[in-house]
Amino acid sequence: MPEKIEEIRQQIKALNAEYAKIKTLPVEERKAFGQKINHQRQALEQQLLAAEAEAEDAAVEPIDITAPGAANKALPKIKRGSKHPLMTELSRLLDIYSRMGFDIIEARQLDDEFHMFESLNFPEGHPARDGYDTFRTEEGFIPPAHTSTMQYRALTRFKSNLDKGGQIAVVIPGRVFRNEDVDATHEHTFYQCEGVFVSKDANMGQMLGVLKQVFEVYYGQELNIKTQPGYFPFTEPSVEMLIEKPKALGGKGDGWLEMLGMGMIHPNVLKTAGIDPTEYRGFAWGGGIDRLAMLKHQLTDVRYFESGKLEFLEKF
Repeated sequence: MPEKIEEIRQQIKALNAEYAKIKTLPVEERKAFGQKINHQRQALEQQLLAAEAEAEDAAVEPIDITAPGAANKALPKIKRGSKHPLMTELSRLLDIYSRMGFDIIEARQLDDEFHMFESLNFPEGHPARDGYDTFRTEEGFIPPAHTSTMQYRALTRFKSNLDKGGQIAVVIPGRVFRNEDVDATHEHTFYQCEGVFVSKDANMGQMLGVLKQVFEVYYGQELNIKTQPGYFPFTEPSVEMLIEKPKALGGKGDGWLEMLGMGMIHPNVLKTAGIDPTEYRGFAWGGGIDRLAMLKHQLTDVRYFESGKLEFLEKF
């Protein structure tokens, strides 16, 4: 192969010498002679490129890409990957909700003022807007600070269920972003799972029953729950739900864990989505997936999840 390449190069070199003859030819013959040499040179250059590519391919050592890595010495040793712990816990949670009859839609990672605040009953200039430590792009878009930005979309998307005599039952997983001071228990980027339920007779008892069942299935044991007062502009009344510390986390009935915020959907939120609050009622909740994973695996630092450190991820 190298001999063929060298032969073509010598032909090109000899052809280049022919250009010197042009000035010795009669004027009327020069154009045709030059065009002929150019065509010959272009053909040789194409042959040279093809020969060089063929030589390069021939120099590559063939490998069997179907062979297992350990049996193929030409391949680097393949290391088995693992699923990120956050995605593992999220999958478990969504499977529980799905089996309970909830639809699942994914949250957006870039949103606007309407979905972040206005559709959720945050009056313009309300100080609660500042409590979410919101990021904003130069264009005015918002990386959502909570998955509640999807409530309006969930309500309007599944509103036809109500017209057919049914209900709205949706859970919404998503990534959220807050301008937080990062430490062992706070991250600027984390995951939440939102829930929305609307029917003619939705009530607090149903809400607590649904979430008690979710956590009991998730932790594989019966759990006691309790609530404490909370405040969210988009729910009224609003509460925070706590569960008895599960045995899986070393619980012995001697501790409580705050898991999520929840409440009855505010009538203004239903109105904004075109749902009559005198005919329908709903409840909503939202909680962090990072907290679930931290508790499940007894981790002490939330920053591990976004660190990208393989020595941490390989444990799962």
